[in-house]
Amino acid sequence: MFAHENLVAWCIVPFDAKKRGPEERSAMLERLGVKRFAYDWRAEHIPTFETEIQAMKKHGIEYFAFWGVHDEAFKLFEKYGLKPQIWTIMRAAPDSVTDPTERVKFAAQNLLPLVERTQRLGCSLVLYNHGGWSGEPENMVAVVKLLREQHGAVHVGIVYNLHHGHSHLARFPTALAMMKPYLLCLNLNGMTANGDKIGKKILPIGQGDLDLQLLKMIRDSGYVGPIGILNHTGEDAEARLKDNIEGLDWLVPQLDGKSAGPKPQPRSWKEPPVPSVPKT
Repeated sequence: MFAHENLVAWCIVPFDAKKRGPEERSAMLERLGVKRFAYDWRAEHIPTFETEIQAMKKHGIEYFAFWGVHDEAFKLFEKYGLKPQIWTIMRAAPDSVTDPTERVKFAAQNLLPLVERTQRLGCSLVLYNHGGWSGEPENMVAVVKLLREQHGAVHVGIVYNLHHGHSHLARFPTALAMMKPYLLCLNLNGMTANGDKIGKKILPIGQGDLDLQLLKMIRDSGYVGPIGILNHTGEDAEARLKDNIEGLDWLVPQLDGKSAGPKPQPRSWKEPPVPSVPKT
């Protein structure tokens, strides 16, 4: 499951200090041995949607997922016969809607046009946790179940992001078991308790003190699907992906109690200085 060929590169388009274009990016992924790519974008990238598809095909990279919705991209998927996962954040009901069941119904109803559109395209529609009500595992599962059971939307699932899951750590095994039947991708991150509150929200894999424990939970859950690694920083995307791959390679032997050698020293991250305590 944690093998290089099962990895998906994520958050490497607008998040890249070197501002690579499609050809440079696809060549980078080929060089790293990463075979899958999830495409995030900004308005400046729209003119190169097609070039990106062509470059990834040239370098043997699977166009695995697309962030959000764009008509031009969807036309290109049909043109090139692509069926990427479509990653989206579900819309939460207004705060005035307090009944939990009604909130789930609201989110599901709001998704129906995209549910139908992705179904026509032959693409999976995948709910992405990004904080708030819409990012809670229990709510995501409830919406997916409603769409599947009441609308026949068996192509709807979940992508879970550890970097948006610090508040879920205490119940992670339970949340993972709940999501597992619908989980279509799991994006890793270096994790430490309260990392989102102490300047360590996004770390290279292996630099978080909970990383080995979380990998064991993921392995023991029985999940065997795609595993994402991300940049999502202002660093060089290649350097951060290398750090994540090296950290993962260092952790995996330890899952079975094997020696893994010295801890990798990341090239794209440094431990922040400990804040000084003012003298009294």
